[in-house]
Amino acid sequence: MKKNELPRGLRNNNPGNIRINNDLFQGEVRPGKDKSFKEFKTMAHGYRAIFKILRSYYNNYHLDTIRKMITRWAPPKENHTEKYIKAVSDYAGIPADDPININDREQMIRIVAGMSRVENGREANMPDVITGWDLI
Repeated sequence: MKKNELPRGLRNNNPGNIRINNDLFQGEVRPGKDKSFKEFKTMAHGYRAIFKILRSYYNNYHLDTIRKMITRWAPPKENHTEKYIKAVSDYAGIPADDPININDREQMIRIVAGMSRVENGREANMPDVITGWDLI
């Protein structure tokens, strides 16, 4: 498949479709070609950014479940948030309202891989997700 045929998040090495803002992440390309979404040097850097944002949600806003995190990540005014929550919960095998352990490598890798699947419509490349975690 040609690069320009890939979903936007994969073209930008931004599997979470993180919008441009003032936060600068490791491996972020600035300025990027996309005027709305961040671009990263590698897919692993894009996954790292998702892990960092979810960690911030947990530490700064006490968002400790998939439901709480996804509701902030993909608010109902822009998304089908309930479908997103269900898809990630089902993929990760974690009930949407159960507390998650932000330091649990396996649990977080499953959650982020599920988010990537929702955002891009295809399975995440697990070595990239794992490398993203390892870059934290």
